Amino acid sequence: MRLVDYLDKGAQLGADSPCLTMGDADLSYAQVQRISWRVARGLQRAGIQPGSKVAVLSSNDALAFATVFGISRAGCVWCPINPRNEASENAFVLDAFDCACLVFHSNYAPMVEQMRAHLPQLRALVCLDQRQPFAPSMDEWLDGLDGLDDSPIDITPPDDVAMIAGTGGTTGQPKGVMLTGGNLEAMSALTLMGYPFDGRPVYLALAPLTHAAGVLCLPVMALGGRVVIMPKPELGEFLALIERRHVTHTFLPPTLIYMLLQHPELAQTKRDSLQCFWYGAAPMSAARLEEALDRIGPVMAQLFGQTEAPMMVSMMPPKDHFNADGSVARQRLASAGRPGPLVQVGIMDGEGALVPTGESGEIVVRGSLVMRGYYKNPQATQEASRNGWHRTGDIGYLDADGFLYIVDRAKDMIISGGFNVYSAEVEQVLMQHPDVQDSAVVGLPDEKWGERVVAVLQLHAGRSVDAEAIKAFVKSRIGSVKAPKQVEVWADLPRSKVGKVLKKDVRASLLQKLSAE
Repeated sequence: MRLVDYLDKGAQLGADSPCLTMGDADLSYAQVQRISWRVARGLQRAGIQPGSKVAVLSSNDALAFATVFGISRAGCVWCPINPRNEASENAFVLDAFDCACLVFHSNYAPMVEQMRAHLPQLRALVCLDQRQPFAPSMDEWLDGLDGLDDSPIDITPPDDVAMIAGTGGTTGQPKGVMLTGGNLEAMSALTLMGYPFDGRPVYLALAPLTHAAGVLCLPVMALGGRVVIMPKPELGEFLALIERRHVTHTFLPPTLIYMLLQHPELAQTKRDSLQCFWYGAAPMSAARLEEALDRIGPVMAQLFGQTEAPMMVSMMPPKDHFNADGSVARQRLASAGRPGPLVQVGIMDGEGALVPTGESGEIVVRGSLVMRGYYKNPQATQEASRNGWHRTGDIGYLDADGFLYIVDRAKDMIISGGFNVYSAEVEQVLMQHPDVQDSAVVGLPDEKWGERVVAVLQLHAGRSVDAEAIKAFVKSRIGSVKAPKQVEVWADLPRSKVGKVLKKDVRASLLQKLSAE
């Protein structure tokens, strides 16, 4: 299955059915198909060969997402570009991935103007919505195709690479993850077999389509479902759309779910259409998850993956959040679910040996979900696949029931007084405190302990806390070794483009403050 095959499958189930919805405008499957034919013809006419990399730089937008299927139909490779990145990072990505064409929204024209002089490989620039001094509009670019623009076109790609996605770049320059049609087919198959889908789904995309929200559209389209696209992440509108569009599926990172739980309109919103509310991309507080099960409904569904093994390394559908008697399964809310049926997951020690059930180590993965490799980076590819498994960089363990628990990122583990302290475990306890909205736990150099545990808190509006009380709160639950020796309260925590707390920035800020004292 290529990317465009999901569109064509949906069209077979109902060409006139709504495919992409934004605001009050619907694009049917037939209309999105026509856009894909036209874009493919345009790329062909511009001399963009099959196998070439075509980038899309846009916030959530129906035409931008429809363009992705034209890229696929032309036999080209989609490179989603994160509009929240700085111009320098996006210029690096466009150059490193050898992009031959860039399709962009006018909102990002100033960024493109800034980058284009440094991108000699770009052969075509196209603005989705309006002409720019240096680029035609999409309509202008597609004009004059002599009646061929709306006829079917299907070019066989030279290999199976469907997209190249950039890693977060939080530990250096972004790497290009080559995801094949087979990778995305495995992801889609796991999604469809692991989570509830009753009837034609309606998927609400608030999170960026350049990330998880985008690839989750593929299984929805394979069922002929509708994708409702939100151009801006506004939670009041998100709730209104759930009710108005009878949304069945959606995805949010934990940070936005925490905000949703505080939203005054949540209780009044009709949510009976919801079948599956995915959460992932960062660890979620077990305490907040239990609150979500009560206030949003028994529809919460976890997914765990990474760019290199998209979305479905392990899965926790709604039913797994409950015991057989219907009570909340508190004992496993901190887990990431069970490994998917098409995925092998192991726990590996530092010597490359798999460890027994219950022991912690690096989470490793293999199977058809795992990427082909990093684009033009064989050294990084080899390092990530040492010992025949893809190394995730996450520390975790598997319990006797097969549930996977992620205890930390390897780079975030703190060694204090000779003991391993997993920051994620401390954060789970901090999130149980009624005044704490979010938290980040890091290690700082300490003469006595080697590293001391430091907790940085973001509080609910109008709340305050006492540092000693917070230390005692954690100590009473997981002991003195793991309790923070230092507690800071910040108005907000630094976050990545997809809402993950950037612990390296938290630690750097604390170190800077320490050196100034």
